[in-house]
Amino acid sequence: MSPLIIRDCPSPNHGPRKGGVAAPDLILIHYTAMQGGPNPAIKRLCDPETEVSCHYVIGESGDIARLVPDDRRAWHAGAGQWGGSDDVNSRSLGIELSNDGHSPFPAPQMDALEALLHDRMARHGIPPQGVIGHSDCAPGRKIDPGKRFDWQRLARRGVAVWPRSVPADPGAFRGHARTFGYTSSVDDETLLAAFRLRFRPGAQGPLDATDAGLAADLAHRFPA
Repeated sequence: MSPLIIRDCPSPNHGPRKGGVAAPDLILIHYTAMQGGPNPAIKRLCDPETEVSCHYVIGESGDIARLVPDDRRAWHAGAGQWGGSDDVNSRSLGIELSNDGHSPFPAPQMDALEALLHDRMARHGIPPQGVIGHSDCAPGRKIDPGKRFDWQRLARRGVAVWPRSVPADPGAFRGHARTFGYTSSVDDETLLAAFRLRFRPGAQGPLDATDAGLAADLAHRFPA
């Protein structure tokens, strides 16, 4: 694999990791929801008045910009919760993908994301189940990286996870989803929508056996 080429675009928007966290154990994937390539987003994420930032921005052509050093706490997760923690910023690296929120993610961008994930996961000892979307830790509040993001591709490359369907009681869905990491205090409908956005994009209707089976497998193989 070729060495990563990363340009530095330092943002002032960061601080020390809190709660005794020395290194990240999560990677959070976002999209910028902006047009015009990565530069408008980088400009915003480097503006001290916005009080937002991330560690990396990846453009459509695969160019990678580093805004915040890995050992610092960037401001990208907001009030997200995952695995019982309500300070996802302190636990995570944030990666923004330049995307308007509706378009496909180009192959060069996904290739660069995979390379960056492999490198940072190896560097910090982050397991595949530690790679999540903003929508996972902020159900009902955020939807990025969205239904067009190819989570199955990342799972095939070993930099995310994908569930198998197993027999399960639909009544256990919430408990299994919580064991996997969905610990936000949201209603059942909001939780199901967030889960499906990641694992069953396009699925509609009430909770069913497929949802229950996928959640059960995730809880069994990848508990947070």
